[in-house]
Amino acid sequence: MLEPSIDQLQTKINSKYTLVTLSAKRARQIKEHNIVQIEEPKAKKDVGIALEEIYAGKLTFMPAPKSK
Repeated sequence: MLEPSIDQLQTKINSKYTLVTLSAKRARQIKEHNIVQIEEPKAKKDVGIALEEIYAGKLTFMPAPKSK
């Protein structure tokens, strides 16, 4: 089972698409540099660690300004 759950994660980032994109990008960074922003992550896989970082508020998303 995914921990934190999708419902919990959507309180931080309300778009599932953005959540997936952000976590995948962060997982690649973790794999390449092996730098984790949280202490003692529960997940063993990079994507799980990225999701834990999002839930902990270590990663945020700033939407691009809308063009007219």
